Amino acid sequence: MSRLGKMPILLKEGVEIKKDQNKVLVKGPKGDESIDLPSGIDFRIENGAVIVVLSEGSKLPTSKLGLYRSLIANMMMGVTLGFEKQLSLIGVGYRAAVKGNILDLSIGFSHPCQLKIPSDLTVVVEKSTLIKISGINKQQVGQFAADVRSVRPPEPYKGKGVRYVGEYVRKKAGKAAKGK
Repeated sequence: MSRLGKMPILLKEGVEIKKDQNKVLVKGPKGDESIDLPSGIDFRIENGAVIVVLSEGSKLPTSKLGLYRSLIANMMMGVTLGFEKQLSLIGVGYRAAVKGNILDLSIGFSHPCQLKIPSDLTVVVEKSTLIKISGINKQQVGQFAADVRSVRPPEPYKGKGVRYVGEYVRKKAGKAAKGK
């Protein structure tokens, strides 16, 4: 049996959770989100906590219970606190700018790289080399941050490129250092 799936999710102040047929609707101060639940998974509210359970006679594996418990917990955290990823640009002349709903990256290519910012996300560029991506959906924030990073991932010799703040890039020795 899934141990994490059985853990209750504490309801925070200002958060409403409802079930509409097989959809879970979570509403909070930062916005609202919804997710489809498969048949066989249900939830109930007891003592200010949400408990996700498998229905009687359900043929779903218990791993799905843990998955949907996590998704509901992430939705509740997103509508109260939100999620944020930070990326830094490392390299001479590397910079970023937000122009409307487009993230414009100048990262050493002969052309500027432009990425369309999803409507649910907020992107802020500080000091032209620090990109902050925030939103209420954890998956969208992480996916857009991964898309930005994939334009120019950090290379292993000098470490230039786009990386997450706090990410460690292991550097290799170059050809000149190997010969000595």
